[in-house]
Amino acid sequence: MRKVVAGLFVSLDGVTEAPEAWTGPYFSPEIGQEIGTVMAQGDTMLLGRKTYETFAASFAGQTGGMADGMNNTPKLVASRTLKEVTWQNSTLIKGDLAEALSRLKQQDGKNINISGSITLIRSLLRDGLLDELRLQLFPVVVGSGARLFEGYGERFGLTLADSQTFSTGVVNLIYQPATS
Repeated sequence: MRKVVAGLFVSLDGVTEAPEAWTGPYFSPEIGQEIGTVMAQGDTMLLGRKTYETFAASFAGQTGGMADGMNNTPKLVASRTLKEVTWQNSTLIKGDLAEALSRLKQQDGKNINISGSITLIRSLLRDGLLDELRLQLFPVVVGSGARLFEGYGERFGLTLADSQTFSTGVVNLIYQPATS
């Protein structure tokens, strides 16, 4: 059975928006290796509309390095507003997302990875479809920006499955939904 695994960079004050503006001083080869490991464990990306549009603008038509991996990986796009997706290897999920993901999780394959897409992550947590939430907690207070659970309004438990502190002070936290 496949797992749906979400990964996010988060500041001490819970901001996940625009990590490219505040992660730089803390990024290290250890973090790059962790990201590479997570990516290697997956064979599909699940993206919300905003992240899809950002990634497509950054990688479509590019070659080499990370662009090759991003372009060649199958991408599923969850959106209520997009009518089509044009970035190579992208498929728009039509109909009920929970139903589509439940079917995909039953198929053979590696993990289905999510990067960014906080609205999508909230939805998957609510629907019990997220198997793992990987947060890389950066030792910085950003002050403003979108937060993963801002205005979420629901209570649910998570269980810490693993943690690791990197040399730059970033803490890698791996959570799974609580069973009770």
